[in-house]
Amino acid sequence: MSTRKTVVIVLALVLVSTLAGVLHWNQLPNSMASHWNINDQVNGTMPKFWGVFLMPLISLGLLLLFILIPEIDPLKANIAKFREAFNLFIAFMILFLTYVYGLSLAWNLGFTNFKMSESLLPAIGLLFILIGFMIRKAKRNFFIGIRTPWTLSSDKVWDETHRVGSWLFMSSGLIAIIGSFFGGVIAFWFIFAPLIASTVFLVVYSYVLYQREAKA
Repeated sequence: MSTRKTVVIVLALVLVSTLAGVLHWNQLPNSMASHWNINDQVNGTMPKFWGVFLMPLISLGLLLLFILIPEIDPLKANIAKFREAFNLFIAFMILFLTYVYGLSLAWNLGFTNFKMSESLLPAIGLLFILIGFMIRKAKRNFFIGIRTPWTLSSDKVWDETHRVGSWLFMSSGLIAIIGSFFGGVIAFWFIFAPLIASTVFLVVYSYVLYQREAKA
């Protein structure tokens, strides 16, 4: 996906989100539910203005950040090698935020006959799977991917760590999707247990690879 097409898609999603919030302004409560605990109970609210406009503003901010990163990275030539995969990730990330925003609007408009965890987990799982796809193609850089002192010091360590990391993130995504059938506290562990285990493993794995390369 080209950068230009990515920007157009993101701006369209932000516009649709903003219009949805503005058009339903009068139907939304002055204090909007904004956070749910692991038992799918509302445990946080925010003023209506921020409930309507915060997520579109965050999406715009992320777009600007994602556009800036490839320009300021000293290894930006490497980012160019997987730019299409990175652009696909950007578009899906904003689509994910738009989906979360839509769930929030629906809840605050009175459509509360769904569990937030069961609705979010499949989307989170797909996001993990796409991250796995992207990092498989990622080349060494300072902003995107599994950045440890050892992956940043060696192209070989970077590539091997990301090859394994790709499978781990995609597997974590599938587990998160399975967790959506359980909901509540169990669903929470279906997200975070694989993610934490994968992160710890990849840090250690990159160190071991670097030590092997140094001794070769």
